[in-house]
Amino acid sequence: MNWTRSALALLVLTLALTLVGTGIAQGQATRNPDTLVLVRFGDPETLDPAYSYDTASSEIILWHVYETLIFFNGGSTGQFVPMLATQVPSVRNGGISMDGKTYTFRLRSGVKFHDGSTMTVEDVKYSLLRFMFMDRDGGPSWILLSPILGVEGTRDDKGALDAALFNKANQAIKTSGDTISITLESPYAPFLSIMAQWSMVVNRKWAIAQDDWNGTPLGVAKLNNPAKPEDTKLFSQGNGTGPFKLAQWDRQGRQAILERNTTYWRAPAKLARVVYRVVEDFGPRRLMIQQGDADIVSVNRTEQSQVEGVQGVRVIDDLPQLVMTGIYMNLKIDTSGGNPDVGSGRLDGNGVPADFFADVNVRRGVAYAFDYNTTIRDCNRGKAIVGRGAIPAGMFGYNPNQRWFTTDRARAEAAFREARGGQVWANGFKFSVAFNSGNTTRQCTAQVLKSNLEALNPKFKVDVRGVTWAQYLSLYRQSKLPMWIIGWAADYPDADNFVTPFQHSKGTYGSAQGYTNAEVDKLIVDARNETDAAKRRAIYFKLSEIAFNDITTIYLQPVGFQVMRSWVRGWYNNPAFFGPYVYPMSKS
Repeated sequence: MNWTRSALALLVLTLALTLVGTGIAQGQATRNPDTLVLVRFGDPETLDPAYSYDTASSEIILWHVYETLIFFNGGSTGQFVPMLATQVPSVRNGGISMDGKTYTFRLRSGVKFHDGSTMTVEDVKYSLLRFMFMDRDGGPSWILLSPILGVEGTRDDKGALDAALFNKANQAIKTSGDTISITLESPYAPFLSIMAQWSMVVNRKWAIAQDDWNGTPLGVAKLNNPAKPEDTKLFSQGNGTGPFKLAQWDRQGRQAILERNTTYWRAPAKLARVVYRVVEDFGPRRLMIQQGDADIVSVNRTEQSQVEGVQGVRVIDDLPQLVMTGIYMNLKIDTSGGNPDVGSGRLDGNGVPADFFADVNVRRGVAYAFDYNTTIRDCNRGKAIVGRGAIPAGMFGYNPNQRWFTTDRARAEAAFREARGGQVWANGFKFSVAFNSGNTTRQCTAQVLKSNLEALNPKFKVDVRGVTWAQYLSLYRQSKLPMWIIGWAADYPDADNFVTPFQHSKGTYGSAQGYTNAEVDKLIVDARNETDAAKRRAIYFKLSEIAFNDITTIYLQPVGFQVMRSWVRGWYNNPAFFGPYVYPMSKS
């Protein structure tokens, strides 16, 4: 347990940076003082807390509609305060067993759901089990499955549900009176971090009434692995305990509206409503923040200079964030039914085959060709660093001395000449690099890569293609994209939450890339169960070395910033947040 305390100290990235505004520009009255308008360029994929695994969805529902048992303390990522539970479990208060495996939470009494019913421990258990056993492909269920059951998923290699796992989970999560206890497979240091973000509680009776999972073992098969976001019953509706109720999600109009929960168990929110709007083009977003029609807007680094100095607008820069951007190479592209991103589907100069990136020399060629300095300077305004593997700089497990790729045209050419016995260099190729529409930083990055590769050989052709957010998520999860660029925001502040999605064969990106390395899978599990800090660090160093040798992903670690009106009050940054935590915010 001493390791737990020391490791968490290393993991804490405190930023208790509460920004309360510095005054409003003369002559500008606060627009719509009881409504906060946030304008983004990505649509939420779903409002179901067991399916949601993208920031556009999570920033709407997490802690606003649905709440967790515990919560982060201000800007800290390693200190917690009670939320739906009455205290944060510890060994001292008896909430964590001496062997570090059982966590007990006592529920706060009198907490009401949005429909007026009272929250119980059965709602909490139902929510945890529902989260674990929805387990859709590329989804977040592994976050609880791994520490509680010691598995990454609920299905075998052939896709068949392992029914025995439900009985095991049912025994691991027990209720008694107003307490719920969770017994882990092995001690797991970041478990409290997980519970602060992934113990969202839904109303069990209400969910069942919506024809959702009935809470029985027999109903798990129907719950498990929905094919599409729309296939879940809670896709576009909600009933949590949070400070805001879901009033509307207008998918065609591309906005979601939350309204204040007047019977909230704490003091009601200062804001009467929160509006999330999607506007992909930056020009209209800039006009909205300039005119005061938006209070907070998404701005890419390439656009930052266009909002600096705008009257009544604040730019808060150099914000620590637990984010890693990846440029992913797909080792097993799905070409079934035709795939426009692979051209002809053959190595004939007009396309690439499904296994094009399976040749490590192709991947090394890309990694050496890429111009890192230009990308950081021009696409990130100097506010990013090159990642040396999946683990961010500053986090426990990061190796600052890990060798990594640099821009080297000679090595890039040599690697491509060696790839596929010389066929890649002789025949050339054509494929697409995808980015999510509206993200000009990623678009810029893709353009730099295109320029780098095409400069090597006139037979190398790369298209850059923007895709709407929801379609983008679907395409990469189906392994349709040969190469794509997307960020990873930490689910919980621990190195495990980076190596697992990036490197594990069943991880979010590893699985989408068709990457499998049995040694890597074993090392990841070994690291999360290791209680000796030095040994755990050594394992992560080894994983970073393998990431270099196998090079499936190019990593960039960006620095964050926020753009908001000066009249916004109560905002503060926490690197673990997926978006602004709206409850304490107001306008004046």
